[in-house]
This record gives sequence, structure tokens and C-alpha cells, in this order.
Amino acid sequence: MTPELILPHDGVLPVFSARPVWCGRASTVIGDATIGAQAWLGDHSVIRADGNRVTIGERFWLGHRSTVHIATLTYPTLVGDRVTVGRNAVVHACTVGSDVVIEDDVIVLDGAHVEDGVLIEAGATVFPRAHLAAGFAYAGSPAKPVRPISAPEIAERAERLREASGDLPQPPPADELEPEPGIFVARTARLRGRVALGAGAGVLFSCDLHAEVGPIVVGANTNIQDNSVVRTRGEGVVLGRDTTIGHNVRLADCRIGARSLIGIGCVVAPGTVVGDDVLLAAGATTDPGQLLDGGHLWGGRPARILGALDSNKRTMMARVVEGYVAHGRAYRAAQEALS
Repeated sequence: MTPELILPHDGVLPVFSARPVWCGRASTVIGDATIGAQAWLGDHSVIRADGNRVTIGERFWLGHRSTVHIATLTYPTLVGDRVTVGRNAVVHACTVGSDVVIEDDVIVLDGAHVEDGVLIEAGATVFPRAHLAAGFAYAGSPAKPVRPISAPEIAERAERLREASGDLPQPPPADELEPEPGIFVARTARLRGRVALGAGAGVLFSCDLHAEVGPIVVGANTNIQDNSVVRTRGEGVVLGRDTTIGHNVRLADCRIGARSLIGIGCVVAPGTVVGDDVLLAAGATTDPGQLLDGGHLWGGRPARILGALDSNKRTMMARVVEGYVAHGRAYRAAQEALS
């Protein structure tokens, strides 16, 4: 069993208001995070406060393989009391009130504000800077109010979600991998089969790369962020250089070009080919065999062209890559210091 991993960032360690806090196997908490009493962090969950703060209230529940993160120097993540987050969800650089339920596979994006007493139903995407008013259930992409909801129903949905989060099956042992200099592989990540990592590549916390049949090839300076899953059951996965795979992304037997960004929570179907210089918006999906031409912003379910990839977006994507190469150096040093 892999124990939890608690690491500093810029010399700052997480603060737990009360211990013990339940930390599931291979869960990770990093940096300027403050977590209230009676917290429960599921297996392979990640809370990463590296470049801004995460402040979480009492009785917080974070489901298996879910991720809480910030936007560096832009948005912290602030969470109230009695918040329940389901499995494979992402709470990213936003503000969440108290008595909120965020169900499985939900994505809450930068600058969003979720008021008290809100239910976000499974699979919804809360778009950047959206405002979710109190007292409603929200669904869809973008998330929209679908009906009023009462406090007792919110409490019941939270209890149901927690009961459904049984233990995950224990994975088989990962292949032994001794990263080359300049490569970062988190201790809580699992790499199995033929996985090749280019110079400066990073595989973040609780990622699962399983080359069951074909290989997984990761280009130089490409980062695969927390809780992403890459699996091959056919020809394999190839990721070009200087590319970002966001939090909680799922990839299967696909090709992704250089200098691209696959947004938070995307699902890339087998046979997909993504060209160079593509931005696939958070929460998007592709159809099997779909071709995403380079030089465009794509989004939707299934993905379609939303516009040209302008210079501002290209600059943002390059900065993400630079930032994650730096994160990789810092986190490798922090892990080695624990040895």
C-alpha cells in the first residue's frame, strides 16, 4: 500500500486543523493548504497549493481520484464547511460555499463562485467565472440550474455519495522505473508496461499510465497532470513535445501533437489524432477516430472548432509547460528529501 504523500512548496507545508484526518492510499497534499477538522481524502486524491492557497473548511470529503488545485498567482481555491466532492472530480481555482455537493466527474473551473446550498450533478462542467446561486441543482456543460433544491435533499445526496465511495481495488505493483535526470515521476503515480519519457517530462500525482498493449511515448517537456489516466489496448499513445495533459484527463490509443494543451477532464477516444498547436477546452470529448486540425481551439462533446488559436492562448500554453518543468524539478527534490 502506498501511503499518503505530504510535501512542501516553496518551504510551506500543509496545515491540518485537526489530526487524524483520513488520508487514503496514495493521496497527496502539497504546499499552502489549510484543511479543517474531520476531513476525508479518498484514495489517489490530490490537493495541490503550489502558487496560491487552498483553504478548506470542516467535514470536507474528497472522493477517490479527485483533484483540488489553484491558478498560480491568479485564483486560490476556497471551500466552505460540509462540502462533499465525488469521484474523479476537479475543483480548480474557484470558491465553493458551505453545504455543497459536487458529484462524480464534475469539473469546476477558474474563478467560478458556487454559493451555499448547491448540488452540481454528475458529469457537469462549471465554466470559468460562472456564478451558481444558492438553492438550486445544476447540470450540463455549461452547468445550468435545473430545479430548486432543499437543504435536506442536499444532505441526503451527500450521504449517498459518501456511501458509494467504497474502497478502490488495490492496483497491481507498478513496474520499477528509475527516472533519468530532468524527469519527474510522482511517487503516487503508477507506470506499467512500455512507457518512454522524454527529457524534462513530468508525470504528476496519482496518474496511471498503463501500456497494456502498445507503448506510451511522452515527448520532451510534456507534463501529465494529477489523476490523469493513459491506457493502451491497441497501437499506443504518443504525446508530442511541449504539450500539457490537464488534471483528470483520460487518453486511449491516440496521437497528440506538439505544443498542445488537453484541458481538465477531457476524454480523448481511441484513434483520435490531435494536430500540433491545439487547445482542447476543459470537459471536451472526442469521437473515436476524430481528427483535430492544428492551430485551433476545440471544445464541446464531441469536440468542434471554436476559433483560431490566437497569440495569447499560445503564450499561455507555453507558460504552463515552463511552469510544470519547474514544478518537476522542485517536486523531485522534495521527494528525494523524504528518502
